[in-house]
This record gives sequence, structure tokens and C-alpha cells, in this order.
Amino acid sequence: MTHHHLTPLLLGRTDNELLWHRRRSLLQAAAAWVAAGGWMAAQAQSGSNIVEVRGDVLRNGQALTAQGSIAAGDRIETGPGSTAIFAVGNSAFMVRQNTRLALEGDTPTAVKVLRVLTGAVASVWGQGTDRQVILPTATAGIRGTGVYAEVFPELDHRGYFCNCYGTVDLAAGNESVVSQSVYHQSFWAEPAPRDGRLLTPAGAINHTDEELEFLAGLIGQRTAWQIAGRKGTKDGSGQINYPAPGGTTPGTTPPAPTAPTRAVPPPPGDTSTY
Repeated sequence: MTHHHLTPLLLGRTDNELLWHRRRSLLQAAAAWVAAGGWMAAQAQSGSNIVEVRGDVLRNGQALTAQGSIAAGDRIETGPGSTAIFAVGNSAFMVRQNTRLALEGDTPTAVKVLRVLTGAVASVWGQGTDRQVILPTATAGIRGTGVYAEVFPELDHRGYFCNCYGTVDLAAGNESVVSQSVYHQSFWAEPAPRDGRLLTPAGAINHTDEELEFLAGLIGQRTAWQIAGRKGTKDGSGQINYPAPGGTTPGTTPPAPTAPTRAVPPPPGDTSTY
């Protein structure tokens, strides 16, 4: 059965930001990085773990180049029009422009916490336990999975979190859900309750399948939909078969949006269109 896939809704991002994985220079850099041993060589500390740096990127306040390295314990900041793509241990990261984050861990090659302060990060994580993605408004406990996280500082640090595939324990305030996704289950993490809830369903925003596929390939993985050989509707429900069943109880997975549209009313001043 053929499904038609929506172009992600863009909120404060441009189409070009989502097409970085098509750049010839990046493809050449990634091929060279893999040929030099890729993430396994980087994990053994015998090679660089940076695939590409574009523009102004700071590591612990100092300019970062492709010849440098990134480790757990580092703070990363990207300026306008700047990005960074790298792997730490068995996890791969793509940091969008205007982002500030911190990588935390007990050893340099094992990230236990990705703390996103502002901006956006796509990441794919190898198998493991006791790891978290932390936003100002939510905390996600992750296992082997692919996720996209974004923080909107202009909206009182409203958070967006997509469990692109895998299992995630997501919590905000006293609310928590276990998200089990094979194709993009998305949430808003609200700074204040919306209709009594801090975690509300969201649609497909600001990231693509191809971005996750590229990151998974860097660490020798495939996404859930690549393994399945098919996709679903990118409506935030997390399912390949659509429409996804609704009416699930809180504490397992949240109610799925009933249509592939924005799941909650746009914040004031949001005039984006599909």
C-alpha cells in the first residue's frame, strides 16, 4: 500500500536547513570519515569524531574545526547559518544553527545526557540504558532510538520532542508517558499547562526521515522504517500503519492526532503554513 508523506511543517526553520544531508561536500566528508574508521575509530580515540563543521561553532567557548573532537563534558554552541555533525561513542548528532547544548557523561566517549538549552538537535543513539535528553520543559529517558528535540526560547522555552523510533520515557512535571514509536511520535512539552496538560500531541515539525537515516548510517544502524521497508503518515502518532489507534491511556502513549495536522493550536504569533 502506498502512503503519501507530508512535508514537515516548518516553525522558524527553512527548507535548506533540512536538506543538509544532500550537500556534496558533506557526502564526501562522511565517506572519508567512514573510510578512516568512522565512529569505531573515534570511540577508540584513534580518529576524529567530527564529520562536518560549518560556520561558527564553539566547543567550550573556543572555535571548533573539523580536525578537533567533541566529548562528553563539552558545551557546544552554533551561530547563525552554522551546523555540526559528529559522533560520540555509538551515538550520532546533528546540531542546527543557533543552538546551545551540553553533553554530559562519566567518560569522554559515552554521552549519558544531552541537555538542549536552546535550538535543535537530531540524534541517533546506539543501544544502552540510563541516558537522557533534557529540555527546559521535559526530560526523556532513552534507549537505542532516534530522536529530534527543539527548544523555542521565544515561546518561553516551549519544547518539541519527537521519538522518531524506539522507546522513550518522557516526563514533564508530574506527567509521564512511555512512547513506543516506529515512525515519529511527537510531543509538545509546554512551559505551562495547556488544557490541563504539560505533554500534548504534536505533528511533524522541522525534521525529516532522511536526516535520521543519515545519522543512523554514521554509526552502522538503520532506522525502524528502513528495517520495515515502509513508512506511515508523519502525523506524530508514531505508527507505520495508519490511521493509528486513538484513545490510549496516559502513562503508555498519548492520544494520537486524528489528522496529519498541527495537534494543538499554534502559539500566539505563529503564522506558519503547510
